Amino acid sequence: MNHSEPQSEKQAATPVAQQIPNGPAGAAILSAGAGCTFMGILYVLAGASKPIAKLLTFYLPTGPLSGVSSVAILFWLVTWFILAKRWRTKTIAIGKVNATAFLLLGLGVLLTFPPFAELLHRI
Repeated sequence: MNHSEPQSEKQAATPVAQQIPNGPAGAAILSAGAGCTFMGILYVLAGASKPIAKLLTFYLPTGPLSGVSSVAILFWLVTWFILAKRWRTKTIAIGKVNATAFLLLGLGVLLTFPPFAELLHRI
């Protein structure tokens, strides 16, 4: 180590660490929240409408739940794919993404909570 070099020259010679994009992680988090909300919406719709319930009945013994869960999973995967592709090289505000995802998760849980869903069915 050469003590005669100024401190600023040493710092300039040190490579700056590259920031790793967090877009793909944000895409996974946000799409999970969106999938939960979409599942809640489908759950409410299937309970409120016989034609939609019939459309979402993929397997008769489970009724519309088979379609609700299958379509919600498909929605989640497509959303994740699209967001991951769009955000693959981006650094995003992960705090805002997390907050939005948790709000969407909470909405999805609320929509699948039977007393709340039944209240919506009456509207």
